Amino acid sequence: MSTPLRGISSMATRQVLGDLASAYVARGGPQVAIGSVGGVDAARRVQAGEAFDLVVLAADAIDKLVASGQVLAGSRVDIVQSGVAVAVRRGAPRPDIGSVDAVRRAVLAAPSIGYSTGPSGTALLQLFERWGIAEQVRPQLVQARPGVPVGTMVATGQVALGFQQFSELKDLAGIDVVGPLPPAIQITTIFSGAVCAASGQPDAVRELLAFMASPACADTKRRHGMDPA
Repeated sequence: MSTPLRGISSMATRQVLGDLASAYVARGGPQVAIGSVGGVDAARRVQAGEAFDLVVLAADAIDKLVASGQVLAGSRVDIVQSGVAVAVRRGAPRPDIGSVDAVRRAVLAAPSIGYSTGPSGTALLQLFERWGIAEQVRPQLVQARPGVPVGTMVATGQVALGFQQFSELKDLAGIDVVGPLPPAIQITTIFSGAVCAASGQPDAVRELLAFMASPACADTKRRHGMDPA
Protein backbone atom coordinates (compact mmCIF):
# COMPACT_ATOMS: atom_id res chain seq x y z
CA MET A 1 0.00 0.00 0.00
CA SER A 2 1.36 3.44 -0.93
CA THR A 3 2.00 6.02 1.77
CA PRO A 4 -0.74 8.68 2.01
CA LEU A 5 0.15 12.10 0.64
CA ARG A 6 0.00 14.93 3.17
CA GLY A 7 -0.74 18.45 2.07
CA ILE A 8 -1.69 21.90 3.32
CA SER A 9 -3.75 24.66 1.72
CA SER A 10 -5.44 27.95 2.45
CA MET A 11 -9.10 27.90 3.46
CA ALA A 12 -10.23 29.18 0.06
CA THR A 13 -9.66 25.82 -1.62
CA ARG A 14 -10.59 23.51 1.26
CA GLN A 15 -13.80 22.11 -0.18
CA VAL A 16 -12.77 21.80 -3.81
CA LEU A 17 -9.50 20.09 -2.89
CA GLY A 18 -11.40 17.64 -0.70
CA ASP A 19 -13.58 16.63 -3.64
CA LEU A 20 -10.66 16.47 -6.07
CA ALA A 21 -8.63 14.33 -3.67
CA SER A 22 -11.57 11.96 -3.21
CA ALA A 23 -11.98 11.66 -6.97
CA TYR A 24 -8.27 10.88 -7.33
CA VAL A 25 -8.45 8.14 -4.72
CA ALA A 26 -11.53 6.71 -6.44
CA ARG A 27 -9.47 6.40 -9.64
CA GLY A 28 -6.89 4.30 -7.82
CA GLY A 29 -4.56 7.00 -6.52
CA PRO A 30 -3.04 7.01 -3.02
CA GLN A 31 -4.87 8.46 -0.05
CA VAL A 32 -4.56 12.23 0.23
CA ALA A 33 -4.94 14.26 3.44
CA ILE A 34 -4.94 18.04 2.92
CA GLY A 35 -5.32 20.28 5.95
CA SER A 36 -6.63 23.81 5.42
CA VAL A 37 -5.65 26.84 7.49
CA GLY A 38 -5.17 30.55 6.88
CA GLY A 39 -2.95 31.13 3.85
CA VAL A 40 -0.33 33.06 5.83
CA ASP A 41 -0.11 30.24 8.37
CA ALA A 42 0.08 27.59 5.63
CA ALA A 43 2.99 29.37 3.94
CA ARG A 44 4.75 29.82 7.28
CA ARG A 45 4.51 26.13 8.09
CA VAL A 46 5.90 25.11 4.70
CA GLN A 47 8.64 27.73 5.06
CA ALA A 48 9.54 26.18 8.41
CA GLY A 49 10.13 22.84 6.69
CA GLU A 50 7.15 20.96 8.11
CA ALA A 51 6.83 17.53 6.49
CA PHE A 52 4.23 18.14 3.78
CA ASP A 53 4.17 16.50 0.37
CA LEU A 54 2.22 19.24 -1.37
CA VAL A 55 1.02 22.76 -0.81
CA VAL A 56 -1.83 24.66 -2.51
CA LEU A 57 -1.83 28.45 -2.17
CA ALA A 58 -2.22 31.57 -4.28
CA ALA A 59 0.24 31.43 -7.18
CA ASP A 60 2.38 34.29 -5.88
CA ALA A 61 2.73 32.60 -2.48
CA ILE A 62 3.86 29.39 -4.22
CA ASP A 63 6.44 31.37 -6.19
CA LYS A 64 7.86 32.79 -2.96
CA LEU A 65 8.20 29.27 -1.53
CA VAL A 66 9.98 28.19 -4.72
CA ALA A 67 12.37 31.11 -4.38
CA SER A 68 13.17 30.16 -0.79
CA GLY A 69 13.77 26.52 -1.70
CA GLN A 70 10.88 25.04 0.30
CA VAL A 71 9.03 24.02 -2.88
CA LEU A 72 10.61 22.26 -5.86
CA ALA A 73 11.37 24.54 -8.79
CA GLY A 74 9.29 23.72 -11.84
CA SER A 75 6.64 21.86 -9.84
CA ARG A 76 3.99 24.61 -9.69
CA VAL A 77 0.68 23.60 -11.32
CA ASP A 78 -2.18 26.11 -11.61
CA ILE A 79 -5.40 24.43 -10.45
CA VAL A 80 -8.27 26.93 -10.12
CA GLN A 81 -9.05 30.60 -10.44
CA SER A 82 -11.47 32.32 -8.12
CA GLY A 83 -13.26 35.67 -8.28
CA VAL A 84 -14.55 37.97 -5.55
CA ALA A 85 -18.22 38.46 -4.68
CA VAL A 86 -20.11 40.78 -2.34
CA ALA A 87 -22.35 39.63 0.50
CA VAL A 88 -24.78 41.13 3.02
CA ARG A 89 -26.55 39.66 6.03
CA ARG A 90 -29.52 37.45 5.14
CA GLY A 91 -32.55 39.66 4.47
CA ALA A 92 -30.63 42.95 4.50
CA PRO A 93 -31.08 45.39 1.62
CA ARG A 94 -28.89 44.49 -1.31
CA PRO A 95 -26.82 47.36 -2.67
CA ASP A 96 -26.45 47.97 -6.39
CA ILE A 97 -23.11 46.54 -7.54
CA GLY A 98 -23.90 46.41 -11.25
CA SER A 99 -21.21 48.89 -12.24
CA VAL A 100 -17.88 50.18 -10.98
CA ASP A 101 -19.48 53.43 -9.82
CA ALA A 102 -22.24 51.52 -8.04
CA VAL A 103 -19.71 49.43 -6.12
CA ARG A 104 -17.85 52.57 -5.12
CA ARG A 105 -21.09 54.13 -3.84
CA ALA A 106 -21.94 50.96 -1.93
CA VAL A 107 -18.52 50.96 -0.27
CA LEU A 108 -18.81 54.61 0.74
CA ALA A 109 -22.32 54.05 2.13
CA ALA A 110 -21.50 50.91 4.13
CA PRO A 111 -21.16 51.39 7.91
CA SER A 112 -18.66 48.52 8.03
CA ILE A 113 -16.75 46.50 5.43
CA GLY A 114 -15.24 43.04 5.85
CA TYR A 115 -12.27 41.81 3.86
CA SER A 116 -9.86 38.87 4.02
CA THR A 117 -6.23 38.42 4.97
CA GLY A 118 -5.58 36.70 1.64
CA PRO A 119 -4.57 38.11 -1.75
CA SER A 120 -8.12 39.17 -2.58
CA GLY A 121 -8.18 41.35 0.54
CA THR A 122 -4.91 42.99 -0.41
CA ALA A 123 -6.21 43.66 -3.92
CA LEU A 124 -9.40 45.19 -2.50
CA LEU A 125 -7.40 47.68 -0.43
CA GLN A 126 -5.38 48.53 -3.53
CA LEU A 127 -8.65 49.20 -5.36
CA PHE A 128 -9.73 51.64 -2.65
CA GLU A 129 -6.35 53.35 -2.99
CA ARG A 130 -6.83 53.73 -6.75
CA TRP A 131 -10.26 55.18 -6.16
CA GLY A 132 -8.80 57.69 -3.71
CA ILE A 133 -11.11 56.63 -0.86
CA ALA A 134 -8.72 54.53 1.23
CA GLU A 135 -8.42 57.03 4.07
CA GLN A 136 -12.11 57.84 3.99
CA VAL A 137 -13.21 54.21 4.46
CA ARG A 138 -10.39 53.09 6.75
CA PRO A 139 -12.52 53.46 9.94
CA GLN A 140 -15.15 51.12 8.43
CA LEU A 141 -12.70 48.36 7.46
CA VAL A 142 -12.63 45.10 9.44
CA GLN A 143 -10.11 42.45 8.44
CA ALA A 144 -11.08 38.84 9.11
CA ARG A 145 -8.70 36.87 11.30
CA PRO A 146 -6.67 34.22 9.43
CA GLY A 147 -8.86 31.21 8.71
CA VAL A 148 -12.11 33.07 9.51
CA PRO A 149 -14.48 33.53 6.54
CA VAL A 150 -15.57 37.09 5.87
CA GLY A 151 -19.08 35.69 5.40
CA THR A 152 -19.16 34.65 9.05
CA MET A 153 -18.66 38.26 10.08
CA VAL A 154 -21.44 39.29 7.72
CA ALA A 155 -23.79 36.63 9.10
CA THR A 156 -23.26 37.73 12.71
CA GLY A 157 -23.67 41.41 11.89
CA GLN A 158 -20.07 42.31 12.66
CA VAL A 159 -19.83 43.87 9.20
CA ALA A 160 -22.55 45.10 6.88
CA LEU A 161 -20.79 44.48 3.58
CA GLY A 162 -18.39 41.61 2.92
CA PHE A 163 -15.91 41.04 0.09
CA GLN A 164 -14.42 37.59 -0.41
CA GLN A 165 -14.01 34.92 -3.04
CA PHE A 166 -17.38 33.60 -4.16
CA SER A 167 -16.32 30.03 -3.41
CA GLU A 168 -16.02 30.94 0.27
CA LEU A 169 -19.35 32.78 0.42
CA LYS A 170 -21.67 30.61 -1.66
CA ASP A 171 -22.57 27.98 0.94
CA LEU A 172 -22.46 30.03 4.15
CA ALA A 173 -25.66 30.29 6.17
CA GLY A 174 -26.97 33.65 7.29
CA ILE A 175 -25.84 35.71 4.29
CA ASP A 176 -27.07 36.74 0.86
CA VAL A 177 -24.55 36.87 -1.95
CA VAL A 178 -25.34 40.05 -3.87
CA GLY A 179 -23.20 39.01 -6.83
CA PRO A 180 -19.70 39.14 -8.28
CA LEU A 181 -17.69 42.32 -8.71
CA PRO A 182 -18.09 43.87 -12.17
CA PRO A 183 -15.57 42.57 -14.74
CA ALA A 184 -13.66 45.88 -14.84
CA ILE A 185 -12.70 45.54 -11.16
CA GLN A 186 -13.01 41.80 -10.63
CA ILE A 187 -10.26 40.40 -8.40
CA THR A 188 -9.18 36.98 -9.64
CA THR A 189 -6.83 34.78 -7.66
CA ILE A 190 -5.10 31.77 -9.20
CA PHE A 191 -4.52 28.92 -6.75
CA SER A 192 -1.63 26.60 -7.56
CA GLY A 193 -0.24 23.39 -6.16
CA ALA A 194 3.41 22.41 -5.88
CA VAL A 195 5.69 19.71 -4.53
CA CYS A 196 7.22 20.47 -1.15
CA ALA A 197 10.97 20.01 -0.86
CA ALA A 198 10.32 17.94 2.27
CA SER A 199 8.29 15.34 0.34
CA GLY A 200 9.61 11.83 -0.04
CA GLN A 201 7.10 11.16 -2.84
CA PRO A 202 7.60 13.94 -5.40
CA ASP A 203 6.53 11.81 -8.39
CA ALA A 204 3.28 10.82 -6.67
CA VAL A 205 2.56 14.48 -5.92
CA ARG A 206 3.19 15.46 -9.54
CA GLU A 207 0.69 12.82 -10.67
CA LEU A 208 -1.90 14.13 -8.21
CA LEU A 209 -1.41 17.73 -9.33
CA ALA A 210 -1.63 16.73 -13.00
CA PHE A 211 -4.99 15.11 -12.26
CA MET A 212 -6.25 18.17 -10.35
CA ALA A 213 -5.36 20.38 -13.32
CA SER A 214 -6.92 18.06 -15.91
CA PRO A 215 -10.16 18.72 -17.84
CA ALA A 216 -11.77 15.84 -15.94
CA CYS A 217 -11.91 18.08 -12.86
CA ALA A 218 -13.50 21.13 -14.51
CA ASP A 219 -17.09 20.40 -13.44
CA THR A 220 -16.07 19.86 -9.82
CA LYS A 221 -14.30 23.23 -9.77
CA ARG A 222 -17.30 25.04 -11.20
CA ARG A 223 -19.60 23.37 -8.70
CA HIS A 224 -17.52 25.02 -5.98
CA GLY A 225 -17.79 28.46 -7.55
CA MET A 226 -14.35 28.40 -9.20
CA ASP A 227 -13.08 28.02 -12.75
CA PRO A 228 -10.26 25.90 -14.14
CA ALA A 229 -7.00 27.85 -14.15
